[in-house]
Formats: sequence, structure tokens, C-alpha cells
Amino acid sequence: MGKITGFLEIPRQPEPIRPIAERKQDFHEFVAEMDDETARKQAARCMDCGIPFCHNGCPVNNKISDWNDLVYKADWKRALDSLLSTNNFPEFTGRICPAPCEAACTLGLSADPVGIKSIEHKIIDKGWEEGWVVPQRAAVKTGKRVAVVGSGPAGLACAQQLARVGHAVTVFEKNDRIGGLMRYGIPDFKLEKTHIDRRIDQMQKEDVVFRTNVYIGNPEDAMGFCQPQTVTPAELEREFDAVVLSGGSETPRDLPVPGRELNGVHFALDFLPQQNRVDAGETLEDQILATGKPVIVIGGGDTGSDCVGTSNRQGCTGVTQFELMPRPPAQENKLLTWPYWPLKLRTSSSHEEGCERDWKVGTKRFNDDGHGNVKSLTAVRLEFHGREFKELPDTEFEIPAQLVLLAMGFVSPRQKVLDAFGVAKDKRGNAKAISEGVNPYHTSVPRVFTAGDMRRGQSLVVWAIREGRQCARAVDEFLMGTSVLPR
Repeated sequence: MGKITGFLEIPRQPEPIRPIAERKQDFHEFVAEMDDETARKQAARCMDCGIPFCHNGCPVNNKISDWNDLVYKADWKRALDSLLSTNNFPEFTGRICPAPCEAACTLGLSADPVGIKSIEHKIIDKGWEEGWVVPQRAAVKTGKRVAVVGSGPAGLACAQQLARVGHAVTVFEKNDRIGGLMRYGIPDFKLEKTHIDRRIDQMQKEDVVFRTNVYIGNPEDAMGFCQPQTVTPAELEREFDAVVLSGGSETPRDLPVPGRELNGVHFALDFLPQQNRVDAGETLEDQILATGKPVIVIGGGDTGSDCVGTSNRQGCTGVTQFELMPRPPAQENKLLTWPYWPLKLRTSSSHEEGCERDWKVGTKRFNDDGHGNVKSLTAVRLEFHGREFKELPDTEFEIPAQLVLLAMGFVSPRQKVLDAFGVAKDKRGNAKAISEGVNPYHTSVPRVFTAGDMRRGQSLVVWAIREGRQCARAVDEFLMGTSVLPR
């Protein structure tokens, strides 16, 4: 529980971050690691709260109070062992998770919550530095083969768990590098890709096989992709004893208004992956750039924030972010919302770097410069009535925009992949499977399982890891009749 009176004596201290003027000049991570003593003091703030609601607030059920106490006692190795017992990739969650555990922290009712995310970040980084994070090869092989389709956090967590109990696991990825949306959707200034590469190396030493540039589905559906190889579901099911579908939710929500076809109007996932590829050393001939342009980002979530940070680093003349919903309150009513995730105004590091934000704005049309390029956006003020938005009369306005980025979320995984396997889908277009009860994570097709965004829809990296781990147990039980893997 840390120091008995720590929460009374020690104020919350955030992780050190690079100055705005400095970090806007590159795409390196802007958050620095805490030193050992600061982390110990922050862990000392963990209370003897009786029921650690943070455990339930965390989707992977991290044993937070346990490793906080171990950090306070400077028992870093045991803290790492505790952390890795529930989370395969804390270096990912310690950087890009929004920390629902902190929203559930009991101390947060009356003061600033414990800095759980920063302590997690420190534990895993210290573990790598000390050489404590090592491959865990299975002592005995089962002879069973499992294919994992998609190499995002759900697929990687599932693959690692299955390999560690002796199954022969092959991970298939349609892109040229492993990592899914972590690789090509999250900017390097939030998550440098060396962290993914390091885990891939570990997993290869645990006998996981990675196959990139492979499209799983029907050959006619692979048009538009650069994959040199297509593997059909029938081929996959013949070669493997079980298949796990763990792709991301990659079908973006569109905005079908007049002018949508103009040059300069793009989905966020057309824009962000290109910069990640450039950061990785690639040369792109037709990169979408914000350099020297006024930018409009439509959508107020994390993806929109990533577009803001990337646009600023590319040298835009200014960026404005529009949100359909009303402006959230600056502070939640803790007694009403705790321990659940509260609705409140959140200002990201990207917003702090320069961004005009506006709420209750609806886009009417994109305006042409006469040469097929977007020059401005016409919008209108909205009011929310019941379940519908109503346009306020006489509130139309026009704003310059030479680059418009659509970041309004994702509606479903790729439908053609699910259709190729013939799995049943829910009303949102996700693969239909339960997460509890009999045959969890099993689709309507025998021997085909699903986890992560492909099952639950667009979600957080920590939820993907949870689902990947739980799906691995379900697959292991299916193959072996029982499982020692945790849920």
C-alpha cells in the first residue's frame, strides 16, 4: 500500500515532458521517464483504501496496489513480475492508455489520483534497462498450430500467450511491418516504434512466426493493397488447428457532404500512417502534408488529437479542431461519476502545442478553389435536441482550409475479411462472439475465434490486450481441453 501517510504528505507529480518549442521540431517521444526516487514517492501515495477500485477500472485488472507497494520499497524486479502477470505490453499502455485506472482511484475522490500510468511506465522501462524482460519459451510443445490474423495489440497478446504454453503460432499481417494500428496509426511522438520492434524480437525468440505482406481473404478483395501474397480462409483453416481474427477497426466514418471529393480532404488514417512511414526512413512521393496550410480536423477524439500534433510538427499555418458534441465540463462531478470514466474536457499534449477547438459544429460543405482543391469549409452551429442535432438558423460561417482531416472514429473492421470467413456479424458489423460464458471468443465458424476491435469495435489498446489474453485462454481450452493461462 506504499507509505501509510504518503497520500497526505506527497503531492501528485506528473512525468517530465519536453518543452513545446523543442518537441514540435521532431517526432520523438515527448514524455520522459521518471527517476527512481520520484517514482518511489509517487507510489507512496497509494492508499490503504480497502477495495482497490483501480483494479476493476483497469481492463487487464493490473494488481496496481501490489506493484505500487513494491516500487515504494524499491523492489523493482518483483514489481515488474507483478505487472507482467496481467499485462503483456505495459510499455504500450504506459504510454498511450488514457488510464481509466486513475479515474477509478479512491484517492481521486478528494485529491489528485495516484499517478498509476507513470509508475507503470517507469517499471517496464526499468525492466528493459536492467535486462529483466526476457523471452519465455515453452518447455514442451503441444503440436497444435494457431494462426493469428492481425498484429495489433490484441493479436500480439494472444500470440504471445499461446506460444508460451507450447502452441506453434503464426501471426499474419497485411502491412509490411508488425504492429497494426500501433505501428501506423499512433504517431511516434506518443509511441516510438522501437518499443514494438523490441517485443517482436522477444516473441520471435519465443518461437512466434511473423508473416508480413500477406492479405487474408479472397484474392479479388486484395485489390488496392500492396501485398504480394494472398492466403484464403480455406487455406488457413486447412493448415492450422485454430484461427484468431484480431484485426483492427479500420473502416473510418465518412462525411458525405458536397465537396467531399476535393483534393485535400482525407481520412486521418490516410494522413497519419504516411508520417510514420517517413519517420521509419521511407521516402514517399505523394505524402499528404500540412506544411504551410491552414488545417481543419473534424473529430474531437484521440485520432483527431494525433492529427493536430502531426500537423503542427509538419509546419501548418494553424489548426482548428471541430467537434459535433457540446463542450464537456471542465471538471466532472466526482461523487456522481466515480469510479467510472468521467465525461470532462480533456486537453492533450497536442492541443497544448497549438490548436483552436470548437464544439457543436456541423460541416455543411467543402469549397472548391476552382482547380479541384479544397480552399475552405462552410459550417453551422448546432444544438442537441433529444437524439437529434438541429442547425441554428443564421449561424453558417466559412473558415479557410487547405487540408481537412476526417477523424470521426471507425465504424467496423474490414467487412470483406469477415465475409470471406463467413462469420456471423453483430448489428455494428463486428465479428459476433461472446466474451463470457460457454465458448467465449468463438465465432459462428468452427475453429475460428475473434478478439479486440474486430469483436468489440473501436476501443483502447488496453482493452485489446485484455481480449487477446482472454481469447488465448479460450483457444488453449478448445485445443487442449483445459488451460493454465489466466483470464
